[in-house]
Amino acid sequence: MAKNQIGLDKQKSKLLADKLNNLLANYMIFYQNTRGLHWNIKGEKFFELHLKFEELYTNLLLKVDELAERILTVGGTPLHTFADYKSNSEIKVVKDVSDGKEGVKSILSAFELVLVKQREVLSLAGDAEDEGTTALMSDYIREQEKLVWMYSAFMK
Repeated sequence: MAKNQIGLDKQKSKLLADKLNNLLANYMIFYQNTRGLHWNIKGEKFFELHLKFEELYTNLLLKVDELAERILTVGGTPLHTFADYKSNSEIKVVKDVSDGKEGVKSILSAFELVLVKQREVLSLAGDAEDEGTTALMSDYIREQEKLVWMYSAFMK
């Protein structure tokens, strides 16, 4: 069994890097969508949502960098063009949304998708005995489940 530079099976690492790249693409679209929501939000809850969207896109940008670095760590090359992100993301581009509830609904949909993908990566990382990726995904999942609860509470 051939190992990479951090002692993981090369074939399993390649699969992990591919899944992480797909997650990265989804995160980049999620990030840009949230940035647009922050800029374009209007209405009664403007101040509250403007701040929450800024907190979220700042958090997403940190995760984008962590994901890209993890891809490099396991031996892959992170996607890095908007064309790559758009063609590899299941999260669709959100454009010209200024309604708060519509914006939060798009955020909840994005979280639903990335949580499923992160659980897939978590499973693959466990199979590859990749503790670094496992820890990263576990942290993301725990944090985002709470955010889903909070954004869902806003919608009621």
